[in-house]
Amino acid sequence: YQFVPEKAILFNQINNLKMVQVATLVAALLTGSACAFSPLANNGRTTLSLNAEKSAALPFLNRPALLDGSMAGDVGFDPLGLSNIDDVGCDLYWLREAEVKHARVAMLAVVGILQVEIFGPAPGCEMAVDPCQTDAFWQIWGAHPQYIVFALIMILIIETFSGIATTLGRESGERAPGDFGLDPLGFSKGDPDKFARLQAQEIANGRLAMFAAAGELVQGCTTHQGAIDNLMGSITDNSF
Repeated sequence: YQFVPEKAILFNQINNLKMVQVATLVAALLTGSACAFSPLANNGRTTLSLNAEKSAALPFLNRPALLDGSMAGDVGFDPLGLSNIDDVGCDLYWLREAEVKHARVAMLAVVGILQVEIFGPAPGCEMAVDPCQTDAFWQIWGAHPQYIVFALIMILIIETFSGIATTLGRESGERAPGDFGLDPLGFSKGDPDKFARLQAQEIANGRLAMFAAAGELVQGCTTHQGAIDNLMGSITDNSF
């Protein structure tokens, strides 16, 4: 049997194609074996994610990067990721300043509401006889609106100084959020551990007071009763 030139060329091409296929298969097997024993490119990130510190408040979530426990009351609770916001004109410093401020105002509000309900209105506000403080507000507005206007002006002045202190403190880094140097009893000059415990207690009670003040105001607007009346009514209605 004799090959003609065309058949010889075709036979050589088929042999060459088979050799290329075999070489490709061997290279693929070798590459796969090497990759099986080599670290993946994102293996470090995967390991870091698995080994990341968990939040003390939400153990099923990783601790937010900026909530490292250095602030009083920080237990890593930030399910919405607000501590990472830094492109809308506010950052963690501003948020902490707002939290401390509202916590202190809420504690004063809760005590003030209960004091008026128990002992009666303050001197000069005798017309505010309604036990519901949201209704008492409008009683004062109807009799002496200048009281409300004066209070709003004072709030504006206080907020102006507070905003300046916050801005300068954030830029310099020399002022802790909420620190106005008001320490007449000298707590900050004593035992550092005791002072840190007092700071944690302040923010914990302040957070509770924000919920309490909101509850008092919402109940007052819906039931037109005082906080104590609402509490006693709730206990009576739900008692066995």
